[in-house]
Amino acid sequence: MLAFRRSLTRALAATTMAPQVCSSFATGPRQYDGTFYEFRTYYLKPSKMNEFVENVKKNIHLRTAHSELVGYWSVEFGGRVNKVFHIWKYDNFTHRTEVRKALAKDKEWQEQFLIPNLALIDKQESEITYLVPWCKLVKPPKEVHVLWWNESADSRAAGRHQSHEDPRVVAAVRESVNFLESQQNMLLIPTSFSPLK
Repeated sequence: MLAFRRSLTRALAATTMAPQVCSSFATGPRQYDGTFYEFRTYYLKPSKMNEFVENVKKNIHLRTAHSELVGYWSVEFGGRVNKVFHIWKYDNFTHRTEVRKALAKDKEWQEQFLIPNLALIDKQESEITYLVPWCKLVKPPKEVHVLWWNESADSRAAGRHQSHEDPRVVAAVRESVNFLESQQNMLLIPTSFSPLK
């Protein structure tokens, strides 16, 4: 189980294109640090969720041949369900552009992965994110993992209650809340092919 909390400060407005593709790009000094992560969310037609996940499971190797998959989850709750959330790692924007070009030329990926799944997706969102300077991405010692570490939904609730009583956390939130544009919480379940559980 993955409990995911995402807080975003957007410098550029999200752009919407048919069929509702949204993308946000980070700006500022972190943009020049190189490595970044693309968070992708696919909103699926409810009756097509299982078909989509099975096709991805069968053909994910076609996509991972081009870039590193950090993790792939289905959403248990947190807003709209019948969606999947996945994270891809890139060295820089040039690397991402090269991967996108290679995928556009990869007929096997298009025919077995992309085309069959397009009809199953209602909407997709893509966001570029960076690790905060004091954070590193590692695989945990247990199978249960979270981006904002919680062992379970109950431990998350207990931890949030405890943090709300910590003056350091209260002060940090008070200082940063003016920069917060949106916040979203999701409980994610890793797929069988997700590298990060």
